Amino acid sequence: MAFELTKEYIDQIKVALESGEKAGILSEVNELHPADIAEVFDNISIEEGRSLYPFLNPEIASDVLIEMDEDVRESFLASLDPEEIAKSFIENMDSDDAADMLQELPDRKKDDVISKIVDSEQASDIVDLLHYPEDSAGGLMAKELIKVNVGWSIMKCVREMRKQAEDIQNVYTIYVIDDREKLVGTLSLKRLLLAPTDSKVKDLFYQEVLSVKAYEKSEEVAAIMEKYDLVALPVVDELDRLIGRITIDDIVDVIKEEADKDYQMASGISESVDSGDSVRVLTRARLPWLLVGLLGGILGALVISQYEGQLEIHPEMALFIPLIAAMGGNVGVQSSAIIVQGLANNSLGFDSLFARLGKEFLVALLNGIVCSVLILGYTLVFEDSINLAAAVSVALILVIVFAGLFGTFVPLMLDKYKIDPALATGPFITTMNDIVGLFIYFGIGHLMYNLF
Repeated sequence: MAFELTKEYIDQIKVALESGEKAGILSEVNELHPADIAEVFDNISIEEGRSLYPFLNPEIASDVLIEMDEDVRESFLASLDPEEIAKSFIENMDSDDAADMLQELPDRKKDDVISKIVDSEQASDIVDLLHYPEDSAGGLMAKELIKVNVGWSIMKCVREMRKQAEDIQNVYTIYVIDDREKLVGTLSLKRLLLAPTDSKVKDLFYQEVLSVKAYEKSEEVAAIMEKYDLVALPVVDELDRLIGRITIDDIVDVIKEEADKDYQMASGISESVDSGDSVRVLTRARLPWLLVGLLGGILGALVISQYEGQLEIHPEMALFIPLIAAMGGNVGVQSSAIIVQGLANNSLGFDSLFARLGKEFLVALLNGIVCSVLILGYTLVFEDSINLAAAVSVALILVIVFAGLFGTFVPLMLDKYKIDPALATGPFITTMNDIVGLFIYFGIGHLMYNLF
């Protein structure tokens, strides 16, 4: 049964910490999942967190630190000295998690923590990982893995695997390398267990193996692991030497971060933020696209002002200005969202730009006809004006078709020039469709009123 954190539970922990109670609820905290314990830390003060963590088992404490909210973890680490961080947390972490934690520290404190790590091999692995960009395969990988030499016997293979497995929490794959550390394949644990004791690795391993270079973008790594349903992926250097592995838990984090970033960008937020950030950071992230929307509103007002005389003669046209603007914005966001999603999961295939635009034209045309027939009927019944009915219905078809084509074209062009296409699903598309939609509406209205 899933643990549910309550205010009463938090209050019990606070009371226990104040009284210094070592038995009871504080000792029971270790029985919770690290993610649940991290939620506890997110709901108590930093001072209370410092009092609580000594009650945790060292391995659990490290997992809890990983699961904490980023802002809480940053504040918690700031309250600890370098030796505490090294001995209580870093030394019990996998190299990739340790590197991620250290990236959040100031440079001076980061160096101090590394100098306090007793295991020189672990310290070397962490320093190596810190040299890779955070959004690369090298920045995601862990150094801990199981590898065997292609020339080893089965007996030696098992002995060496036992030694290596001591430092690894989960063994997903056994990698096979040659004498130059080059990745040549993988070894099935089942075949290893069933093989005669006088067999050699070279007689049992599979030569087909997927790998990525250390500087491959994290988004590409995620796409590969998703496409081939991998739980682990080896990382190699430029000489194809095995240097690490990426596990599925790291990729899930990447996918979530990308989804959060795209959602925020589509909502008009220019950088990654959360509700716990400062007022200054939140304002900086939200203001740029609000200014774009403001500029769009001014341009829309200028368009309306150009047709002020027409509105004075036919004031009923003003009733449908919000409708035209809203429909154009909605259709544009719909079409761009589908394209952005297809680009993100590589499901667009190899259709040409014209094929994509042609398909969207047909979809927009059908949607436009349905909506226009409905608005035509409404206008004839409730407004009793053939001129207005014709203007609104014809303009609505054209606006929907334009918005659909524009919403398809823009993200494809942004992607072609290596710009994040998620930009196209936010205020940019909505603002442009509002302005163009108003031009179309008043232009068609002017034409229709002159014809009838």
